[in-house]
Formats: sequence, C-alpha cells, structure tokens
Amino acid sequence: MNKTKIIIFLIILLSFAIGFYFYPQMPGRIASHWNAKGEADGYMPKTWGLFLMPLISLAMALLLLLIPKLDPLKENIEKFRKYFDVFIILILLFLFYLNILVIIWNLGVKFNFIYATTPAFSVLFYYIGIMVSNAKRNWFIGIRTPWTLSSETVWDKTHKIGGKLFKISALIALIGTVGSTPIVLEKTDDVLSVVTPLASAIVPAETPEAVVETAEKLIHYIERRHPELAF
Repeated sequence: MNKTKIIIFLIILLSFAIGFYFYPQMPGRIASHWNAKGEADGYMPKTWGLFLMPLISLAMALLLLLIPKLDPLKENIEKFRKYFDVFIILILLFLFYLNILVIIWNLGVKFNFIYATTPAFSVLFYYIGIMVSNAKRNWFIGIRTPWTLSSETVWDKTHKIGGKLFKISALIALIGTVGSTPIVLEKTDDVLSVVTPLASAIVPAETPEAVVETAEKLIHYIERRHPELAF
C-alpha cells in the first residue's frame, strides 16, 4: 500500500470513528442542509447525518483510485499522477471538513455555514486549477470534449486556460468571503466586451479555436481589470 492509499484509508477511518464517537450526543434529527444565507433548512436522521459523508468519501475514494486503471490512456494519467493523488486526498479532506462542520453545528455551536465552507471550496478549486494545468489527455480527468480528446494541442491549450480560470474563481470566492470589494463588471461596455465574444463562440461553438480564443479574452480582461489576480 503506497503513501497515498494509507492517507486515504486514515481519513476515511477517522471520519467513521468521529461519527461513532459523537453518535450518542446527537439529537434524533440533525441539520444537514444550509441555504444561501448559511441557515439550516434541511434535516435528516442522525445515522444518515453522521455517516452519509464518510460513505460518500469511501465510494469516491474507490472510484478515483480505480480511474487510472480503467482509462485507455492510463499511461498519460501516470504523467500527472502525483497531482491526481493530491487531488484525491484534498477532496476527501474537504468532505471530512464538511462532516466536522455538520457535527459542530449539531452540538450547538452556531455559525454561518457558507462562510465556513467557502475557504475550503476556494482551496479545492485553486488546486483543481493546478491539476488541470498539468493534466495530460485522458478519458476521465479534465475538460473532455471531442476537440480536446482528439488533439494534444487543443487539450494542452484548453487546460492551461481552464487551470487559470479555476484559480481565478477560487480567488474571487475567497475575496468575497473575507469581505473585500467584490469584483464586478462596472460598465455596460465592460459587460459587452466579455459577453459578446463568449456568446458568439458558444452559441454555436463551431471550432475549438473559438472557445480557446474566448477563454483567453476573458482571462486577459480579468487580468487587465484586476492585476492582483494575474498569474
């Protein structure tokens, strides 16, 4: 068993152990869903509330570990396998973190669930940007379209741009959470400069070059308006 699998096993084991430990302290029904304001608006029996996330983590871990063995282009996955292994660990840590927040909330410690989860989303999205930027052509991981799957060049260009967009979205979400001024398109001309080429490229998106060109324009626009997000 390699290092990645050991870490995965420990995360899932700890998730179940924490659920069993706190089970007697939980009410019969526990909060399990929060609205956009961070307020609890959905409940479920405590058995599902405590163990649903560990079960999802177990299923996801098995699936993600199986993907490199199933992919016809498995040799390409091996070229960025270290990034993919870290992604598996991060997404399981993310689910573990969500489970801990659910338990803390139902122990009586109230907080805004959205503010508590957004930084974790940001970290996950930022790392996805890193992984996507380094991904090689395969059938399971990355931005998979007929164009990217049929051309190494289109795959590489698309994923370099896609990686930047993931990173930018992560930073925007994080900035919004800590209360900084939100990044917005302030003028009608600004909106049109982004929306018009985006619409013309996607509806219909006739060529991969059109999509790449549009994404590049969007990135350049954001970097020009907000240099602090430049990569």
